[in-house]
Amino acid sequence: MIDLVFCGTPQFAVPTLQRLVSAGFRIPLVATQPDRPSGRGMELAASPVKREAQRMGLPITQPDKIKNNEEFRATLESIQPKAIIVVGYGRIIPQWMIDLPPLGNINLHASLLPKYRGAAPIQWAIASGESMTGVTTMRIDAGLDTGDILEQREEPISDDDTALTLGPRLAHIGAELVITSLAGLAKGEITPRPQDSNHATLAPILKKEDGQIDFSRTAKETWNRLRGFQPWPGAFTTFRGKVLHLHEAIPSPAVASVAAGHFAVESEHLLLGFADGTALEVRDLQIEGKKRMSARDFINGYRPKSHEPVG
Repeated sequence: MIDLVFCGTPQFAVPTLQRLVSAGFRIPLVATQPDRPSGRGMELAASPVKREAQRMGLPITQPDKIKNNEEFRATLESIQPKAIIVVGYGRIIPQWMIDLPPLGNINLHASLLPKYRGAAPIQWAIASGESMTGVTTMRIDAGLDTGDILEQREEPISDDDTALTLGPRLAHIGAELVITSLAGLAKGEITPRPQDSNHATLAPILKKEDGQIDFSRTAKETWNRLRGFQPWPGAFTTFRGKVLHLHEAIPSPAVASVAAGHFAVESEHLLLGFADGTALEVRDLQIEGKKRMSARDFINGYRPKSHEPVG
């Protein structure tokens, strides 16, 4: 039985932890981020990985820092894991940790590296209009998602995918890939291959302003960003001095009569104009301080005028 240390924090990491346990690996330690304030009451909340580790009765540690943490280092050295599995841990892995296990620190990344290196690969793949993505297992090195690739699996992105629907699929595909990568490394059947950094793209951590609608983009570009940036930061602009969030929309056939940054009302359909004569048909939206509503309710309640400016 192989001893592993598991390092992870978000829901995306939970299927891998579950799969490792069901495959018979022994996990004497799970490292996850400290509990963080959450919700309206800002009460401390455990990470999804911590909650799952507790459910399975696994030992847990939550160091605030790891680079110069002698206690954490001594604990890992006493375990002498064959490998350290890292999935969305949210910490830079220090060199002493990289050097510790014989099979290395194996990371599951939610893209086809070297594309979309960084903290938000699922969101940026959709936002960038990709039709194909996937998962990669790699050996962590000192760079940002630059380690040697072990294995990859592709997964198509459908037109109705959002980050909320694609993420769980990639998490389960990735969990299986971690198992096969571990087995292949242990048997010497996998030859890690370097990434071609000439083809690298970045997927930086999302900021609130990434959700700000830019009417110089086309409707399709905005639609991709709307789908990718779910549940946060979404897609928002302003209307009559209030923040307006778009929750659901679809590209509409080219409507040159809808000016970029303006509404057009056609019967019960609400159109929003973008660059190059393109438009989105808005299906579901929310005005600051109000509940989400359908386009029909918005038209009846706010009576937007055709050619009324937005943003």
